Amino acid sequence: MAQTPCAVLIVSVDIEQYVNRVFEAMGHGALDAVNTPSLTGQGGDAAALLRKIHNIGWLIGQSSSRKASVSVAAPAAAAARRLVAIGASAGGPAALASLLKQLPHDFNAAVMLVQHVDEVFAAGMADWLAGESALPVRLARDGEQPQPGLVLLAGTNNHMRLQRNGTLTYTEEPRSHAYRPSIDVFFDSVVEHWSGEAIGVLLTGMGRDGAQGLKNMRNRGYTTIAQN
Repeated sequence: MAQTPCAVLIVSVDIEQYVNRVFEAMGHGALDAVNTPSLTGQGGDAAALLRKIHNIGWLIGQSSSRKASVSVAAPAAAAARRLVAIGASAGGPAALASLLKQLPHDFNAAVMLVQHVDEVFAAGMADWLAGESALPVRLARDGEQPQPGLVLLAGTNNHMRLQRNGTLTYTEEPRSHAYRPSIDVFFDSVVEHWSGEAIGVLLTGMGRDGAQGLKNMRNRGYTTIAQN
């Protein structure tokens, strides 16, 4: 990949069985993974494969218009609580691993990740990222609060939201979002309910999920960064 970059989609008979190898490949630049479709044509594997191919084709055909943007700082009174909210789509695992490697073991902020990945692969992705980071990484649990020095990854096919009391929850609403979990939904919940400092980061991917939420974070006065 370093010498001849190309789009790679991993197709495996059982991704869960080889999840560590799958995410290792993603760390080297593979964009996504999908189970091999059944020869009987039953189930949704064939449709999932075609959808992933379409998504990657769309991604290749787009020249990114995302630019890094930095807003004014959040209010000083809230400086004691810090959050880094990160969203990523296709190609995200490699970008996330690269970013997390740069964070020290005593990083004094909570880190929340929303990656477009099916829930059956989420636990494997968290384990893989934990091996790439000096910080502990695991799936976010319903009802827990973000903690400094801990990386939490959205772990279901429902949207992850921050609630008014500072805890996390998973919800099916809004059902209209094509991407589950949605980056926009999480970013917007940060705008609504996070009272401290925050940084919003939007990494590689396709579509527009996360763009509006990142803009809303910037308008709220948080620092925002988008991968170009």
